[in-house]
Amino acid sequence: MTSLIGRELRGTTCVLTFDRPQALNALTEDMEAELHEALDVAEGDDAVRAIVLTGAGRAFCTGYEMGPRPPASSTTELLRRRWDTYIRGPRKLMHVMELGKPVIAAVNGWALGGGFWYALCADVTIAGQSATFGQPEVRQNANSSVLFAALAGWKNAHRYALTGDHFDAAEALRIGVVNQVVPDEEVLTTAVALADRMGLLPPDALRINKAVTTQGMYAMGLANALSANAMLSVLVTAAKDAPEMAELTRLLAEGDMRAFLTARDGPFLPEPGGPRSRPRPQPAEPRG
Repeated sequence: MTSLIGRELRGTTCVLTFDRPQALNALTEDMEAELHEALDVAEGDDAVRAIVLTGAGRAFCTGYEMGPRPPASSTTELLRRRWDTYIRGPRKLMHVMELGKPVIAAVNGWALGGGFWYALCADVTIAGQSATFGQPEVRQNANSSVLFAALAGWKNAHRYALTGDHFDAAEALRIGVVNQVVPDEEVLTTAVALADRMGLLPPDALRINKAVTTQGMYAMGLANALSANAMLSVLVTAAKDAPEMAELTRLLAEGDMRAFLTARDGPFLPEPGGPRSRPRPQPAEPRG
């Protein structure tokens, strides 16, 4: 079977790469399972001191793959499906947060939906200048993540979680969801250099000081918030029978992704940030 996660050891740093560039690194079940297996392997490798997560091609990760699914035979079956999917979601993010080795996200291009969440749960996030973030799936009755509010604050998170709007790397830096913005061609090298710097620490210092932050945030309620997030996600993603959802549901069921995305995102164009936005206004030329 073709690997969906690239693995490379650069000195003491393990670089893991979402490797479905033809699909803008959209996540499948197999791909996500392989990612977490790779994280565990890196965790158990004494030669690895830190991990960098990045994406092949034009995207970091564009979230979970969408497409037609067999209709549920009943509301009970639908809720069970949603429960099985979404109740596990926080554990995947917490797995990254609980690793004994730091994880640095090197975000190139699109980081949307579930890809955005992986950028949020990383210990450090480096973004390229053309990186674009967002959760456009909320426009189709899908969920946000409480991690967004934990990092960006209530009002910043609501500005984007309640519209699904894209935002660019400069805005991501302003609101606190990335640590640094660098030229696109320097994203991976910057992330690896920082990982190498972290690797100079004794392994126990890395492991325990990461746990200080993670367990401290859990004690402040983050773990419970993520669990509540999962249960509410079940409800919002199961609410597909609202009149506003009828056309989107039909297009998605037919597998017409272009028409689906046009219907979903068209009313929101132009986006405030990223490739589908209006150009930023340029400052006026000074007059002599």
